[in-house]
Amino acid sequence: MVSGDTEAGARAAPVVMLEGASKSFGALKAMDHVDLHVSPGESLGLVGHNGAGKSTLVNLITGLFAPSAGRVSYPGASDHRMAGIRAISQEGTLCPNLTVLENLQVVQRDLNGWGWRRVAARRIRTALDAVFPGHRIRPDMLVADMSLAESQMVEIAIGFAEGPIPARLVVLDEPTSSLDAQVSAQLLAHIRRFCAAGGAAIFISHMLGEVFAVADRIVVMRDGRIIADRPTSGFSRQGLVDAMGHVADDRNQPGPTAQARNLGDTVLRTPEGIEARRGEIVGLAGLAGHGQAEALARFYLSQGSDWRSTARPSAVFVAGDRRRDGVMPVWSIRRNLTLAALETLTRHGLIDRAAETAIGTDWQKRIGIRTPDMGNPILSLSGGNQQKVLFARALATSAPVVVMDDPMRGVDIGTKTEVYDMIRHEAAQGRTFLWYSTEMDEILNCDRVFVFRDGAISAELEGPRITEENILAASFEFGDAA
Repeated sequence: MVSGDTEAGARAAPVVMLEGASKSFGALKAMDHVDLHVSPGESLGLVGHNGAGKSTLVNLITGLFAPSAGRVSYPGASDHRMAGIRAISQEGTLCPNLTVLENLQVVQRDLNGWGWRRVAARRIRTALDAVFPGHRIRPDMLVADMSLAESQMVEIAIGFAEGPIPARLVVLDEPTSSLDAQVSAQLLAHIRRFCAAGGAAIFISHMLGEVFAVADRIVVMRDGRIIADRPTSGFSRQGLVDAMGHVADDRNQPGPTAQARNLGDTVLRTPEGIEARRGEIVGLAGLAGHGQAEALARFYLSQGSDWRSTARPSAVFVAGDRRRDGVMPVWSIRRNLTLAALETLTRHGLIDRAAETAIGTDWQKRIGIRTPDMGNPILSLSGGNQQKVLFARALATSAPVVVMDDPMRGVDIGTKTEVYDMIRHEAAQGRTFLWYSTEMDEILNCDRVFVFRDGAISAELEGPRITEENILAASFEFGDAA
């Protein structure tokens, strides 16, 4: 009887425990005396604005950082690996020059010797089938040849795949940021099944609807501290937003709607049939991977094929995949931000450092980049704050057309609200935006929407016809009438 009680207690023991855990980077205190435990069968939603401490907390749990004070422990296990803790990063960790099954081998070191490829292919195929039914990903596909959504699906499948130590706690950091609604729903359903079977999950997302859909408990972080921790039923959506706090600058007021703006002449046309007028916000919608990003890339490259830079570019680009297309990882925050405006900062072949600093300081305040020093490395920022830098880089130029490839991936709701207002303000001044997004709320902010299906435009919607129903109908084969 005693042994049975002991066994039941062991099963109920937390997978990970943080007791007074703190983490500092020099003078910056990223996390301050956090107490947290995650138990088997629990789905924990972790929310907070960019820079609130979520990434630092995850890095402590997954063993990437050691706490500066306090302790992190794994009852019944010596470290996070033996505890079966796995992490799915927002930034992506796949090696682009390797195949899907070779990327699995990188993290599962038992895959070696004769026949390892067969075992690896079985493991990753089983995981992909379980999480994303109907996927078209092959184990021998090269990651470099895959879309951003497909590589994210592989990263997620690796996190849940069978291995020498079973997954007991999977940490998912903005896992749906590059997935469309249908694929995201498949992932959320799998997380619920995983936890119902005794696994645990930490789900980090700025899409609060997903947090409510998948979490049975929500932890809110602000300024490196946990300021709320209770069952999901104890929060309303507005209550959760209020608990997170507001970061938007009240000085940025919403601009006029499309109906109130005087749109100018057509300023761009693409071979696919996309058109945009001066001062118009044009959205590209549809299921991920149906040609939207490629259409944006072709248009942008057609505007900037000359190898020489110019003080007045015809178009500027905001990347969604910041690691591949956005940040210069060895440069400072300030230099990353001012890169597109470099021509205007050059005097007699030298960069005007005072002007560069002024631009960096101005945009740090306007868009809320959380750092004590803009001279810090860009990689010292959270993912969402890195994305703010890329957005500020574009708006700091005089380019009349801004091309945005799902730019709000991993950005918190407060910053999104501020950026939406800035986009409307810039549009009211005559700037044109070409905006691909996987988030329906963002598409509904547009003046005109082109829906893509199978690499071509399946519908053009404008004004009151821009609705979720029409967009979804045009995204599938039965949507021809849309």
